[in-house]
Amino acid sequence: MQFPHSIVPLSLLGAAYLLAACGRDQSEAAGGERAGGEGGARAAQADSVFRSAIADSADWPSYGRDYSNRRFSPLAQISAANVGQLRLAWRYKTGIPHSFEASPVVIDGTMYVSTPLNHVVALDAATGAKKWEYAHEFSTTVHCCGPVNRGVAVYGGRVYMGTLDAKLVALDAQSGKTVWEKQIADNTKGYALNGPVIAVDGKVIVGTSGGEYGIRGFIEARDAESGDQVWRWYTIPSPEEGGWWGKWRETDPFGVKLNRNIAREKGDSAKHADAWQRGGGGVWQAPAIDLERSLVIFTVGNPSPDLDGSVRPGDNLYTNSIVALDFRTGRLKWHFQQIPHDVWDLDPASPVVLAEAVDSSGQTVPAVAQAGKTGWVDMMRRDDGRPLRRSQAFVPQQNMFALPTPKGTRMLPGANGGSEWSPAAFSPETGYLYVLGLHQPMNYKVKQEPFRPPALWLGGAFVGTGEPQYGLFSAVDLKSGKVAWQKRVKDPMIGGAVVTGGGVVFTGTKDRQFLAFDAKSGKQLWSYQANGGVNGPPVSYAVNGQQYVAVPAGGNYQINAPRSDELLAFALPSTSGRATGAAGGGR
Repeated sequence: MQFPHSIVPLSLLGAAYLLAACGRDQSEAAGGERAGGEGGARAAQADSVFRSAIADSADWPSYGRDYSNRRFSPLAQISAANVGQLRLAWRYKTGIPHSFEASPVVIDGTMYVSTPLNHVVALDAATGAKKWEYAHEFSTTVHCCGPVNRGVAVYGGRVYMGTLDAKLVALDAQSGKTVWEKQIADNTKGYALNGPVIAVDGKVIVGTSGGEYGIRGFIEARDAESGDQVWRWYTIPSPEEGGWWGKWRETDPFGVKLNRNIAREKGDSAKHADAWQRGGGGVWQAPAIDLERSLVIFTVGNPSPDLDGSVRPGDNLYTNSIVALDFRTGRLKWHFQQIPHDVWDLDPASPVVLAEAVDSSGQTVPAVAQAGKTGWVDMMRRDDGRPLRRSQAFVPQQNMFALPTPKGTRMLPGANGGSEWSPAAFSPETGYLYVLGLHQPMNYKVKQEPFRPPALWLGGAFVGTGEPQYGLFSAVDLKSGKVAWQKRVKDPMIGGAVVTGGGVVFTGTKDRQFLAFDAKSGKQLWSYQANGGVNGPPVSYAVNGQQYVAVPAGGNYQINAPRSDELLAFALPSTSGRATGAAGGGR
């Protein structure tokens, strides 16, 4: 989970292991694979246009730029040699000074960005001038962790956004007018849509959040043209679908003991046989897409309640897992459960990244990497989910997996991680994954609490210890698993990173700093002082041959970063920028 925000009137918001699928698959196919005929032709055309945008280095067409979630821009006009000359090119003020966590999308010179409270704004990506704005209408919502939205999908001439009141909205990309609006789930029961949506194969893929409210989580595909459901896959399997008990694992996939009392859990299983109905399992972040294998790969969040495992015995499948589905049908291909029966809220929240890795025999294999709240980067094979490698810890770890107690058990990482929802960036040039980390020691206190929807249901509390807290920005070498370099910053880090073909990696901090580092050495090259916490993921794109780096600077709810309402874009002075001629693909 993430630290919660309960039922709040919006006007007051101021402050696998590899395991085979057990039993029947829990996907609900409402339409199966993409239909042929006119609908199939439109989807094929939308796919073709979208892939052209990915191939154009000037664009940033999706949450992670491309389907791999690497957050790597090939643009090289801004380099380690000249990044010190960066200047503010434009500033756009949203007028909504809340936690700003969205990653902008840029296609054909237009930037589309979602804001807190579910606005969408289309801007001229070269000047910041507004083209149109959409404001979603709602009164009261049930949601966790601030009134945030993390990003839109732009596909087939439309802009898609999930909303805090659990709707999926399609807008006309030219005008911002509503094309359709679909209710995905019941927000009064804790379901919300605050993660990024991804479009592929004529489908819009969206996951629900709400693992703090006793939901039964799911991810589903909607037809991009009509909004009709194509398939739905539940992150919490029913007994008929094989059950969420799992294999009663005593360790994590790499053999670390979890201190479970398996005998007691099995003894309690009959008493809590219906726990799967409120098992949690939200989907916080953007999936990755493997087109070659027709896979959608994503993280599943914490079980419900977060800390009290006594009322949910078993491994609690498929919570705390990396999951791969066939994106055409929604059928399970594999899963890798990072922590069976999690009672520390250390669910995987940061998006998966698709890269290549070297296996034990020295062969290069397609892989999935995920920077965990555990403080490790876990890697698994992309074809079947088998474990490949675990990195060195990128944050301090102490008393790992000690069980919570009523008086409190000190452990670190704390409940935010490790790495929170912050998307990492991967450079194929350095082989490094750039990870934002938090050092926040916490006391884990467990308490039995009744399930009373839509009230928050944590089963205890996470309490700070009073010790110093700080952030760590790390370059993790995916070939070796070693931390190649690391920079400590004043405060815990939540936001995101982008790395470029110019050898520069950008990230932001709670204390209003936007920073640039040499991607290979970690040397800090540049900084900019914003008016709010720089806690959104930066992107890079080009317009008319000029490379830009843009980032939200609106602060963050979870670490209480200073709020603002700004979207900032930076570029080299026009003379030096155009002289390089290296933006590539610029219009």
